[in-house]
Amino acid sequence: MPRVQTADSQLPLLLLSQARERMTQQDLASRLDVSPRTIARWENGETECPQMVAPALRDIVNTAPRTGRESGTFTFIDLFAGIGGMRAGFEQAGGTCIFTSEWNPYAKKTYVGNYGLEENAFVGDITQVDANSIPDHDVLVGGFPCQPFSLAGVSKKNALGRPHGFECATQGTLFFDVARIIAAKRPKAFLLENVKNLVSHDKGNTFRVICDTLRKELGYYVETRVINAGHFVPQHRQRILLVGFREPTGFNFADLQLPVDRPRLATILHPEDGSESPQEPYTTGPLAQVNPKYTLTDKLWAYLQAYAEKHRQAGNGFGFGLVDKDSVARTLSARYHKDGSEILVSRGQGNNPRRLTPRECARLMGFPDTFKIPVSDTQAYKQFGNSIVVPVVKAVAQLMEPHIRALQRYEETGVLELPLFG
Repeated sequence: MPRVQTADSQLPLLLLSQARERMTQQDLASRLDVSPRTIARWENGETECPQMVAPALRDIVNTAPRTGRESGTFTFIDLFAGIGGMRAGFEQAGGTCIFTSEWNPYAKKTYVGNYGLEENAFVGDITQVDANSIPDHDVLVGGFPCQPFSLAGVSKKNALGRPHGFECATQGTLFFDVARIIAAKRPKAFLLENVKNLVSHDKGNTFRVICDTLRKELGYYVETRVINAGHFVPQHRQRILLVGFREPTGFNFADLQLPVDRPRLATILHPEDGSESPQEPYTTGPLAQVNPKYTLTDKLWAYLQAYAEKHRQAGNGFGFGLVDKDSVARTLSARYHKDGSEILVSRGQGNNPRRLTPRECARLMGFPDTFKIPVSDTQAYKQFGNSIVVPVVKAVAQLMEPHIRALQRYEETGVLELPLFG
């Protein structure tokens, strides 16, 4: 006999929906002392949201501020958007995305599948876009690719006494497009992200040109910091973040409080014990066990072991990274689809290890289980390997938010009232 849904039985689900407007799955799970996957099952209707959590959900709804596009406390544009890792973090911090640029068709498919396609607000190649056609925005965000900067041309123009500025110092690189948009639109703030090695690239010249462009040429107050995402997810992943403000708001990365207790892989691995529903094609059967296709073949496993032994005897550190539920993984890279060697999950003595599934990769990058993966495994591995860890972006965006609002008030009143804290 079908269960009758009464108003009382639907109340927890209604409160859950309202609570999710205020918290991420991860934060809400921590508040309720359950797993993020439990929250996802409630939201997807796989299991019923129990009545016992209603009081806690009601408390969250009554006390926690809204996040995401509903609050719309500031606007931002998403450049080199990939699959939307930056967007997810900034929406969770209260931003509304009004313009996106991404040229890769597979990344665009994943982005659109999760965020939709705003009319006249999604473009491909940003190098072909007139900066003045981009809508006004509070914040520019982007993880621009790092390309070599040619300083020879700048030196030659200096010798000839010709003006150059960032147009010549960065022409031919994708950072130039970031700079020209900032110059044209003068956003209140920006957040740029890149690999840690950007700092040492070309003996530090690349990073110096970027910082000089942002500070001296464009006049922004810039702070930088290398952050290891291992504070938020079970992955050693260091990235350089550059935050700039149009006015001196007092923003300081020293105010960023990173979690002390670092998570382990058990938080993202499929439990394979029936406690989560099967997610085809990643897990199958009544216990939701990982699909055998992710287990390495005998030939590939033998090759990786021989390769690692060869380098061990030569005194090199190259080799596969074997992990278990208590481990912290190496950095997930875009090449993971080739052999998975940097993160291989142990399946016990005498068994070949396996790759992470794309869903586990999504979790490893801080994406919720509701995040859709509409592409092949190969493309998914590339996309998550190229993405940024969402909770890192959220933490930095939340630190930026009061400074952004200070500049919004400054535009209205002409008085720069600095935030008391980040």
